[in-house]
Amino acid sequence: MQTFAAAISKTAINKTGPSTILSRSPSARTDNGRSLLLTESARSLGGPPLLFDTLSPQELDTVLRRGRRRVLYRGQTLFSQGAKHDGIYLIETGRIRVFYTAPSGREITLAYWQPGNFVGGPEVFGGGTHQWSGVATSNSSVVQLPGKDLRALVVEVPNLAVGLIEGLAFKGKCYSALAQMLGTRSITERLAHLLLHLVDLYGVQDEDGIAIGAAFTHADLAHMVGATRQWITISLKRMQEKGIVASRKSRIVVLRSDVLQEMRGQGE
Repeated sequence: MQTFAAAISKTAINKTGPSTILSRSPSARTDNGRSLLLTESARSLGGPPLLFDTLSPQELDTVLRRGRRRVLYRGQTLFSQGAKHDGIYLIETGRIRVFYTAPSGREITLAYWQPGNFVGGPEVFGGGTHQWSGVATSNSSVVQLPGKDLRALVVEVPNLAVGLIEGLAFKGKCYSALAQMLGTRSITERLAHLLLHLVDLYGVQDEDGIAIGAAFTHADLAHMVGATRQWITISLKRMQEKGIVASRKSRIVVLRSDVLQEMRGQGE
C-alpha cells in the first residue's frame, strides 16, 4: 500500500496540475502523523487516521490531480475564523496550529496537526464559515482539495469518503476531550499533563533529565492549557525552584517526571 508520503515524493501539486519533483525529505513524517492536543488520555483516542493511507496508488493519483499545492512560511495563516469554507487542506510537511479566538481576543489552541492529517473542517464540502483559524507554526506545505472537487471525489473514490469520516470522528473526539480537560482539571494539572505529553512527543535525553526537543514559547503553552502567559512564566519558575524542571537555551528540561505525574493526578 503506497502512503501519501511516498506518493508525494513523486508528485507535487499546484494550480495547473501535477509536476514531477526530485525528492521529499524522509524527515517530513518523523512524527508519524501524531498530533499535539490536550486530552485526558492520548491512548484512549488512539492515533489520528491518515487520510490517504487506505487509498490505492491509482486512487491516490486521482485525488491528488484535483488538488492545489500551497506553501506557507512560519506564521502564515492558512484559513481564518469567520472566513468562508472551501474544502480541506492535507498537511504535506510542517505543522499547523488550529485555534479559536474569543471576542475578547483571548486564544485557545485546539491542536497542532502534523503531516498526514487534514485541517479545514468540519464543513469539508464548503459552505458556512470557519469556526476557528489555522496557522503554520513552521515552514509548511499543504494540498488543498476544494469543496466542490472533494464532493465529486468521494463519489468516485469511496475509500476517500471513509478516510474523511474517520478523520472527522477523530477530530470530534479530540475537541470533546479538550472541553472535558478544560472543564474538569485545574490549570496546574493541565500544565503538568501538557509537559508530560510534550516529553512523550519530543523528549530528548539530557544529562539531568529529558529535554523537550521542540520550541514552545510561554504564550504557546498558555494557549494550550487555557491560562495567561504570565501565569505560565510564574508556574515554570516555581517548578524550577523546586527542581522539577529547568530552562536551558530556551528549552524546558523535565528533571522530575514523577512529580509531574503526581501534579497531573489521575488520567493516563
